[in-house]
Amino acid sequence: MADEIRIPVPGDAASNPVTDDVVQPFMIDATGLHGRMVKLGPSVDTILKRHGYPDAVQHLLAEMLALGAGLSAALKFDGIFTLQTKGDGPVPMLVADVTSDGVLRGYAQVKGTVPPLHEVVQAPVPKLLGKGYLAFTVDQGQHMERYQGIVELEGATVEECVHRYFAQSDQFASAVKLAAGRRPDGTMGAAALLVQRLPDEGGDQSIGHADEDDWRRACMLMETATGEEMLDPSLPPNDLLYRLFHEDGVRVFEPRPIVEKCRCSRDRIETVLASMERDSLEDLKLEDGTLEVVCEFCSRKETFTDAQLDQARAQKSP
Repeated sequence: MADEIRIPVPGDAASNPVTDDVVQPFMIDATGLHGRMVKLGPSVDTILKRHGYPDAVQHLLAEMLALGAGLSAALKFDGIFTLQTKGDGPVPMLVADVTSDGVLRGYAQVKGTVPPLHEVVQAPVPKLLGKGYLAFTVDQGQHMERYQGIVELEGATVEECVHRYFAQSDQFASAVKLAAGRRPDGTMGAAALLVQRLPDEGGDQSIGHADEDDWRRACMLMETATGEEMLDPSLPPNDLLYRLFHEDGVRVFEPRPIVEKCRCSRDRIETVLASMERDSLEDLKLEDGTLEVVCEFCSRKETFTDAQLDQARAQKSP
């Protein structure tokens, strides 16, 4: 967080420099508890439009993207934070990853029939994901230790699964509220509210002078936020934070922008293909003998001929 702290004033444009595709860190003055407000608009809508997922899948992936943006902003790392689900339902995999620079991407695998949104909205996890697990991964490169936390998909919603993970964690307590849905202009939006209580050096689950009652009060206030408020494109994050926590005092830190962008490139794909055995690529070729690779994240297509792959092997060989 930046050292400079700004106190939000509802309706003051100067206190709301960014209203969309942003993570807004905040602190509750009375208790010292910290949190994040995530609001995604064009970024999440762009990601979802590339794939044409059923409405139920769009809502679930949008929640994952907002959650990933919020959790990544609460961590100190230099690399990639990934949220991933694997299950045996009609949506066997969801992936949302965010870099330490705030670059966001995500995708879903869909197999089988996906029920309509109104049939799964109350329990999307068992009806769409099925039995499986939710994994949190922090990857800081080949020279740094990779961290991963895993929890079973037990709960009706992504919120419930995440809360189960934090209940088992001895690192910090966290409460999460998620929202996803259509905005008035028909585009998709997503939002997340997180409140955290970090342990002190002795391992006590507290921060500042917050006690258990303070923690419960902050969680209860957070829960009063409606999905409509969280998704409202005309309601800046700072104004919503003021609505929720003004009685206890709330301060905001420098916001963190979120940018939708895939990290795939032709060179990266070429490097992977050039490292594979020739025979293993034969079954992947099209009728004209070329090899087509489609990025699962952004649906970008790259086509390679045998001559191009031979040249790549020659260039990359020691």
